[in-house]
Amino acid sequence: MKKVILIGDSIRMGYCKYVKDALVGAADVYYPNENCRFAEHVLRFLHEWKKKGEWGEDIDLVHWNAGLWDCLELFDDEPLTSLSYYGEAVARIDKRIRKLFPRAKVVFATSTSVVESLYNENFRRHNGIIEEYNRVAKEALKNTDTVINDLYKVSLSATDKHRSDATHFNTDAGCELMGGAVLSVICRELGIAASEIKIENFEPEKYSADSIGY
Repeated sequence: MKKVILIGDSIRMGYCKYVKDALVGAADVYYPNENCRFAEHVLRFLHEWKKKGEWGEDIDLVHWNAGLWDCLELFDDEPLTSLSYYGEAVARIDKRIRKLFPRAKVVFATSTSVVESLYNENFRRHNGIIEEYNRVAKEALKNTDTVINDLYKVSLSATDKHRSDATHFNTDAGCELMGGAVLSVICRELGIAASEIKIENFEPEKYSADSIGY
C-alpha cells in the first residue's frame, strides 16, 4: 500500500477527503486537520505535523502547496510575503520534505486563480500577482526533480458551478475538478489507480469556517 501526504492551504482542504476516498485500497492518504497557511508556516510546522500524525519515513509521495496567503494584500499594502522570500521559503520547504520523507516523490501545486471582483478593498488577491508567485516557485524548484502540478491552469477552466466564493472550489463540481487534477498526478507518479467517487454520496471533511480561513 502506498502512502501519500497532502499539505496545503484551504484549497487543499477542499479536495483532501475526495483524494483520500478515491485512493482507498491503493494508498493511505494523510494530511493535517488545519489550514497550512503561509509558506513560512509550512516550513515551521511540517515536522510537527509529521510527529502529530505519526507519519514515518516510508511516505511515497508528498503533494503540497502554499502561496495564496503569501500573496494576500491587506489595506492597500504589499503582499504579506515578499516575492523574494517566498521563493526562498519554497526551496527550503522542498529541502525539508526530502529530509523528513527521504523516500518520497515531491509534487508542488501552483496556487489557484481567484475571482478578483468578489474581494473587497481591504482584503484582495490579484491573479497577476498569483502568477508571479507561481513563476517564482517554479524557478526555485527548477533544479530539483519536484513535479509541478499546475492547479492554476486547471482553475482557469473553473466556472460558477465550480467556485464556492472568490477563492475556493468547495462545490461538488469544484471538488471533482481539483480533486481529479491532484489524483491524476498522484496516480501517474505512483503507478496506481483511483476509484470513482460518486459525488452525490461524497461527504467532505467537516472543517469549520474558522479552520478553513481564506
